[in-house]
Amino acid sequence: MTITTATLSSKGQVVIPKIIRDQLHWESGHELIIETTESGVLLKAKSAVKTRRLEELRGFLQSNASPVPIEALCKPVEYGTDWEESEQRSR
Repeated sequence: MTITTATLSSKGQVVIPKIIRDQLHWESGHELIIETTESGVLLKAKSAVKTRRLEELRGFLQSNASPVPIEALCKPVEYGTDWEESEQRSR
């Protein structure tokens, strides 16, 4: 934990010291959330939602299982019997 001070400018701006920015990996443009608390102000990083390109996801769902033949994938699903049994069990 690092403790340091900062000064509020006439425009209401605060510079976060470099040592703190480096520890938290905050860079220019990083969005922050400012929350008031009973003891003062809480400053925390806004969760970054990183978008990915489709090419980056190639191989993401790798499996060691053997491939399923197309015929098996296209086979109709008979769920009537299973559905009725699960309904009876849940009662």
